[in-house]
Amino acid sequence: MGRNRKRSKLANRAIAASAALVLGGGGVIAANVYASAGQGWGRAPQQQRPVITAAQQLSTIDCPEVANGLRAVPDRARVEVDQELAAMDSQITQAYQRFAEEKDQVQRDGSYADNAILRPLKDKRTAAIGRIVIAIDRVAQRPQGLEALASCTLRSDDSTQVKKQNGQGQGQNQGQGQGQPPGQGQGQGQGQGQGQGQGQGGNGPVASDFVDIQSVRPNVRQPRKLRGASRGTFTTDCGRNENGKFNPDNVIVAPGVSNGAHHMHDYVGNQANDAFASDDDLAGGATTCRNQGDRSTYYWPVLRLQNGQNENDADADGGGRDRNVGEILTPAQVTLNFTGSPVSRVTAMPRFLRIITGDAKAFTNGTANANASWSCTGFENRQLKDKYPICPQGSDVVRTFTFQSCWDGQNTDSANHRTHVAFAGANGRCPQGFRAIPQLVQRIVYDVPPGTVFAVDSFPEQLHKPVTDHGDFINVFDNRLMRQLVNCVNSGRRCA
Repeated sequence: MGRNRKRSKLANRAIAASAALVLGGGGVIAANVYASAGQGWGRAPQQQRPVITAAQQLSTIDCPEVANGLRAVPDRARVEVDQELAAMDSQITQAYQRFAEEKDQVQRDGSYADNAILRPLKDKRTAAIGRIVIAIDRVAQRPQGLEALASCTLRSDDSTQVKKQNGQGQGQNQGQGQGQPPGQGQGQGQGQGQGQGQGQGGNGPVASDFVDIQSVRPNVRQPRKLRGASRGTFTTDCGRNENGKFNPDNVIVAPGVSNGAHHMHDYVGNQANDAFASDDDLAGGATTCRNQGDRSTYYWPVLRLQNGQNENDADADGGGRDRNVGEILTPAQVTLNFTGSPVSRVTAMPRFLRIITGDAKAFTNGTANANASWSCTGFENRQLKDKYPICPQGSDVVRTFTFQSCWDGQNTDSANHRTHVAFAGANGRCPQGFRAIPQLVQRIVYDVPPGTVFAVDSFPEQLHKPVTDHGDFINVFDNRLMRQLVNCVNSGRRCA
């Protein structure tokens, strides 16, 4: 994708609409205003939150994740089910867009959201769920209880959630959790700025999404390695996406659906990856990996600077049309390591094994599957789960994706794209019935200009929250190289 640094109409509207909240101590900006391209969030002193009404707090649409209600999807029904699930994501996006455009009307009329947004969305979701049930019922046991997942609510971007359903406001204490795989440390940082300003796209991030990494206590803990541990590391070098391969597809979650992710992905490794790529396409695809035996695909949401400058996707699906705007940052460094188990040897991954770590919808889904890890170079023993880091001068932003390291021994994917793999427990052991496989650890470093607001691409209703960060991987190692990887890890060597 070519670079386009012109400021879009969407950015100009956001600039004009944003309000500056200048706090004490040198004029730190805590609301996102783009008087110049270099402005952004600074380190703000603690401020008392203003009193905001429930109607003002409503900021996004919260829908249950239907995929999580599917225990199994027969192969003969998978294409239809995946397409319906992707269509439901688009329905949420469209409903969110209407909510965002008509928020004033929602505030003025308590029944408007129900009549104009929530009920029509429920009707569409009910119909889609019905088609999913029929598709599965044709070839397998009929799934039960999915209809209960049709209703959506409006909710706030606040630690005390205010939900609205059928015209009624309801306060609930639902503070964000600290989702992580077992054995991982928890980010304890609290947002320092409390401004209500919005990001360039008008729907996040906000000041409270950021925290000074120096205020976070060290929190990373590793399980003790036992005598039988596999201590080696295999590194594959696949570049930094210097060639600019981006698309808003997700061949794992929404195969055959263009813009299935509603946010832009960086890709390294396999260059054939788009929504329509088959296993054969991936097997024959070109790769950016130095070792041509690794045709795996590694992808993650792009990181954008919220500096008023846009890419040429400012009016495209996955970009501006889905409220992802700003300058896409090319990583300064991407490290792809496969490591071992602290308690045992590892076994080879099956070819075309699919793994997703983290949850792109963790802001509305909750943190059960969240696995974001944000930090700064020089401070990587301090990991944040639900905050973006403010790094000191000379320190770069780091995203770390630690993938599941246990496999069920049978399946390369599952109905919800999760249950065929698992994280090891705090003691380093896999759940019963699972076997240890090499653990992929992706480390992505960005040179973010000091004081600049940045955000990860997201589904629009997820408000660019840091907790939604996630990574995707499809194993397309050839058999020979996979054997070398396993032997390297099990023998305790460092290989590349």
